[in-house]
Amino acid sequence: MDGARVVSLAQAWLGTPYRHQGSEKGVGCDCLGLVRGLWRELYGEEPETPGTYRPDWAERGGGERLLQAAERHMMHLPGIGAAAPGDLIIFRFRPQLPAKHCGILVGGGRFIHAYEQAGVVSSALVPAWRKRVAGVFGWVGRH
Repeated sequence: MDGARVVSLAQAWLGTPYRHQGSEKGVGCDCLGLVRGLWRELYGEEPETPGTYRPDWAERGGGERLLQAAERHMMHLPGIGAAAPGDLIIFRFRPQLPAKHCGILVGGGRFIHAYEQAGVVSSALVPAWRKRVAGVFGWVGRH
């Protein structure tokens, strides 16, 4: 999978409003919905659906569902140093909690993600974000 294509597709989601469990460009999505929508644009049908989840699913003992799903369907990379534009980055907000946020690396020290206060945005991958990286994954056919 061409990283430039993934970045271009992700950039087309910028400005999409935040909607918990949503995955429709321009209509609404959360961070997982952004990845799900990109998957559909790249490959067609999703390999699995996440089912219903609450905003606090990770805090309620949700396990490493996000990391495990990425392991099943994407290529695990050894860390942020091995990442390239277009790769998926998964974040853990607190060391004792499961990873529950994700975004797409777009280069120039930035990534695209969706969060409640702003919808789909491009943010700097500053040290505060970098220290929360729990996993990095390439799209099938990317690396």
